[in-house]
Amino acid sequence: MEGNNRKVIDLEKVVIKFAGDSGDGMQLTGTQFTDTSAILGNDLATFPDFPAEIRAPQGTVAGVSGFQIHIGRIDINTPGDIADVLVAMNPAALKANKNWIKKGGTIIVNIDSFTKKDLEKAGYENSPLEDNSFEGFNIIQAPITKLTRETLRNSGIEGKSIGRSKNMFALGIVYWMFNRPMTQTETFLKKKFSKRPEIVEANIKVMHAGYNFADTIEALTSSYTVLPASLRKGTYRNVMGNQALAWGFLAAAEKARKELFLGSYPITPASDILHELAKYKNLGVKTFQAEDEIAGICSAIGASFAGNLGITTTSGPGLSLKGEAIGLAVMTELPLVVVDVQRGGPSTGLPTKTEQSDLLQALFGRNGESPVVILASSTPANCFDWSYMASKITLEHNTPVILLSDGYLGNGAEPWKIKSTKDMPDILPNIAKEGKEYQPYLRDKKTLARKLAIPGTKGLEHRLGGLEKEHITGNVSYDPENHEKMCSIREEKIKRIAEIIPNQEVFGGKSADLLVIGWGGTYGSLYSAVDNLISEGESIALIHFNYIKPLPKNTASLLKKYNTIVVCELNSGQFANYLRMNFEGKVFKQYNKLQGLPFTTLELESHFRTLLKK
Repeated sequence: MEGNNRKVIDLEKVVIKFAGDSGDGMQLTGTQFTDTSAILGNDLATFPDFPAEIRAPQGTVAGVSGFQIHIGRIDINTPGDIADVLVAMNPAALKANKNWIKKGGTIIVNIDSFTKKDLEKAGYENSPLEDNSFEGFNIIQAPITKLTRETLRNSGIEGKSIGRSKNMFALGIVYWMFNRPMTQTETFLKKKFSKRPEIVEANIKVMHAGYNFADTIEALTSSYTVLPASLRKGTYRNVMGNQALAWGFLAAAEKARKELFLGSYPITPASDILHELAKYKNLGVKTFQAEDEIAGICSAIGASFAGNLGITTTSGPGLSLKGEAIGLAVMTELPLVVVDVQRGGPSTGLPTKTEQSDLLQALFGRNGESPVVILASSTPANCFDWSYMASKITLEHNTPVILLSDGYLGNGAEPWKIKSTKDMPDILPNIAKEGKEYQPYLRDKKTLARKLAIPGTKGLEHRLGGLEKEHITGNVSYDPENHEKMCSIREEKIKRIAEIIPNQEVFGGKSADLLVIGWGGTYGSLYSAVDNLISEGESIALIHFNYIKPLPKNTASLLKKYNTIVVCELNSGQFANYLRMNFEGKVFKQYNKLQGLPFTTLELESHFRTLLKK
């Protein structure tokens, strides 16, 4: 196709990255391009990359904020390894992403920000655009700041607001490059700034100026289009992982006919769950922003005791602080969901970067024998399913559940097929009924779960606390044999949940030469790498775990079929060591990454090829 003497080239997929200073609006720009592409029917995955420091020096590499999006007409499972197009709003953004742009790719730079002072802030002695640093790339030097100011010269908008509009100019350029309509963003701006019509008009005007600039410069000889993907029939919307977690809890509360209570302390990257649920007071949701992590979880335990679906959200440092209260929920055998959106550690670590290093803490990070159910979501969209399943298990078995997500999933986005609660599995809370004799620790013979008595129910008066309980009666007990029995029962109760969860599935050959194992948020990269190698004829398979404790009951029989097994995770080998504990005699190789970044498909493929040659 051709228009305005420009070729329009159809692409199967493309990776675009927006990068600039933390005040340049790159997250908003990337989100708008994402939403527009989702409306057009593209499959997609995103990877927002925030600076770790709240007030990093402006114009420095430490202050660079990025947003990467991978769109396609084919299935998209990762945000892409490296970008085809990079928008760099200053020299620091260019420097930070030098190794993340495809050779021969297009780089759009805001040339107005390449002054001597800007270059020095980024650590350049000379402009990288004037030496051979980016030889072989298609460099588009756009005077974005200058043209933004000229566009709004007589608008009456003050200087700072004009400067904030330059991200819309960059968005207009990229909309032209990929034949995206601007209507969705126009609607967004009108809604967001409904009380400031002059801001709406200014941003729309600048976006159109960027679009027209791209249409007139000779450096852009072609534009591109990515046709809609063949998604399963249904109604879709773009969703971020933290949003999906919140909505899964909403659906579970409705299905279980329970009030939803969230008690949490804000922490990156989990705070958005609190923000999202706070919007739904009209649905009876209660959100409590506590003064600290301990108060957050204890309020959720209290709400659970009172008959609510009690949840608390955190990241790794907060999970450490919640450990004693999780032990209280184990002892009292109350329903409670603890969400851990993992980040790089230890201590404050890498608060805006992703990691999978809280697994052993989730499994063992409490005093005494303190078993809980551990689940892990694996895509931004299925965060919905796993928060729903965590709620189902905790309410039906009256045991705490830790749900592991991570920063990559929480901040990433993808299309999500909207579900109806009538099509979701039933949730049947395990509640004692009025009129029947009640013993707090009398258990179901099959599941070993005790029944929860809602305070105030006539005839079901009882006391709970953190001291060891006597079997059946729940009285405080210091009897040695009773303590050992109760510890065994609590562990066995978790093990029996394996009877009600589905068998583990395998992607690829049932007895391949190489088995890849992953868990949680590495799914997209591992699946893509294994799928690519299978299409090349390699003998390889993937098992990806969402149920961590207990493991699916067919896990042992599956592992017996493979001689060479590699466990891939974003830590130093925590899941590999957990598997060694459970399956003595099996040899588990490891492939680990601890850089605050997800796996790339290319690095995984390279390592798997090496293992297949041995």
